[in-house]
Amino acid sequence: MSKEAVLAALRHSKLSEDLSDDEVSLLASLVIVHDYRVEDVPVEMDGEALADSLLILVAGEIEVSALVNNEPVFLHLDAPGDLARVMSFVGGKVSIKAAINVKRPSTVLLLKRATLEATLPTLAGKVYAHPTLAYFVMRNLVRYMHEVSRRSSAEKEEMSNYLYSLHGRY
Repeated sequence: MSKEAVLAALRHSKLSEDLSDDEVSLLASLVIVHDYRVEDVPVEMDGEALADSLLILVAGEIEVSALVNNEPVFLHLDAPGDLARVMSFVGGKVSIKAAINVKRPSTVLLLKRATLEATLPTLAGKVYAHPTLAYFVMRNLVRYMHEVSRRSSAEKEEMSNYLYSLHGRY
């Protein structure tokens, strides 16, 4: 995948909202491009290669099934820019076991947490530190998850209205 295609994919994702062109270029230099074929199913996402990585769909269709603290979670990624593995990426004391099923040949970008954290200055100081990039990416992840939560809540409300014939719309 060309650098231009990676840049376009990142610009299409919620991850790069409010980032300057230079910051998107820096973010593009941090991601790993990975292609999945339908024959690759299922792909375990807990291996070293995917540990603590954020998955950004560029093209294709992927279903992610996971056990998060022993509760099943299911994500369907089919729109360019869709994100998965957010909880693994942000870390914490959450037990996650995940796998993906590739429905169509797919291309994803993987952003490792340690790679993004490397843009933060340390006590020793880094010449190439870019703390605002990490801040903006994490802020955009919070916005993305809030949007997902709002949409899920609205769908739950709609389903409840339908099941219980509330509000006279059904």
